Amino acid sequence: MTMWNPWRGCRKCSDGCLHCYIHKGDAKRQVNTNDIVKTKDFYKPKRRQKNGSYKMKGGLVYLCFSTDFLIEEGDKWRKEVWSMIKERSDCTFLFLTKRIERFKDCLPADWNDGYENVVVCCTIENQKNADRKLSIFKELPIRHKCITAQPLLERINIEKYLDGIKLVVVGGESDINARPLDYDWVLDLREQCIRKNVSFNFRQCGTHFIKDGRQYAIPTRMLISQARKANIDFKASI
Repeated sequence: MTMWNPWRGCRKCSDGCLHCYIHKGDAKRQVNTNDIVKTKDFYKPKRRQKNGSYKMKGGLVYLCFSTDFLIEEGDKWRKEVWSMIKERSDCTFLFLTKRIERFKDCLPADWNDGYENVVVCCTIENQKNADRKLSIFKELPIRHKCITAQPLLERINIEKYLDGIKLVVVGGESDINARPLDYDWVLDLREQCIRKNVSFNFRQCGTHFIKDGRQYAIPTRMLISQARKANIDFKASI
């Protein structure tokens, strides 16, 4: 797994941001997350070995996982980032965004119906934001789309937005004050994905996890492993 953060820092902008792990980590290090700054890794995809090969290997690249690729402060740097993404056609760049409404304002001139090596993941957490964001997302010219419902804060219905979606990822919140995740909500989303033949991934439980009406407290280190034990992931048929 390769991570590339050309800039860092973010601002809370959605209901799912309340217990953001980036803000929590920065607070411990006494770093102001609201300062969005260019990083030393800005040119990471272009750096080369002495023999001329790229230092950053090809394959899947997680882009801007400590910020938001569409954040306003990134506007002055994004054109150059798009250029590097296009240059590295041997890589697939995946980014999540809570600012999908800014997408059309952030595109390179040659985007057309999308770059083949870019996957865009729209993040949602409740019905209100699902309706607002996914109604925009479904109309955007993107070749590879996925949805992340993490943290999932309530039962939601997104079935009407699943055409053209390749994957839905679901998970809970990880924090001592985390809002609970009900397993019934997860299973409901899974059924929606199965009906629409969209791949489904249960990424992690919540710290406060409800199953069969009973609430459990799950240690952070076990959130992912417990979700895997549920064995409810679904792979869409081609």
